[in-house]
Amino acid sequence: MFGEEDIVGGSLSEQMETLQNILVSRATGGVAHERAYRDLRDVVLGNTKLRDLAPRFVVTCRNLHQFWEYAKRESETYAERRVFIWDAFQPLMDHLEPGNLPSDDAVAASLEDLNSSFVQRAWQRALDRRARDPEGAVTAARTLLETVSKHILDDLGIAYDESTDLPKLYRATSRALNLAPSQHTEEIFRQVLGGCTAIVEGLGAMRNRLGDSHGTGVRGVRPAPRHAELAVNLSGSMAAYLVATWRLRKESQR
Repeated sequence: MFGEEDIVGGSLSEQMETLQNILVSRATGGVAHERAYRDLRDVVLGNTKLRDLAPRFVVTCRNLHQFWEYAKRESETYAERRVFIWDAFQPLMDHLEPGNLPSDDAVAASLEDLNSSFVQRAWQRALDRRARDPEGAVTAARTLLETVSKHILDDLGIAYDESTDLPKLYRATSRALNLAPSQHTEEIFRQVLGGCTAIVEGLGAMRNRLGDSHGTGVRGVRPAPRHAELAVNLSGSMAAYLVATWRLRKESQR
């Protein structure tokens, strides 16, 4: 059983893991630790950052009975419910266990070099939507790369069509920054830069398939928080890399 000392005495990471385990237990027919759930939910609601990253059902379900009804509608089998809960908690747990993923703050600091509120807003939107709105986060991740590419091309005086898709924008930007695989002879650089191109193309395809910018049919695929986490971190890393390369180019021309 979970006692009051288990909740108060553990670290924040341990508390959130306990909360996750309580919900897994309830969703799979186990014991309902109602008092512990309410106390840990209060911890989440009392911390703005935790609330932003926590699964939406923690915020909306005031007790385990409400969560049980939600879990039954969300997934039919115990195995599916476990995976669903683990996926939903991943952004929160990653935040509490630093070092596993690229730093959000480091990316934000790099993007500040563009001095663009549009870029900063796109990045913040992607971060904010990772846990609660995976579809929106996937779309925002692509928007970030599109915005960064356009700002760099504008700064370099390179024309582009506003309707140009992300892969073409990235190819134009990478050529301008000498990051295109064809601009290098060393095989390892060609391989790494080719991988960067593949990542950007994959993000574009992911947005078309999993984002919220298109209508979804009966068999539409819904991204999990882990998909959104991947898309946002890839987008943030690639955007930071482009900005860092652009900044070095400008410094070398002074």
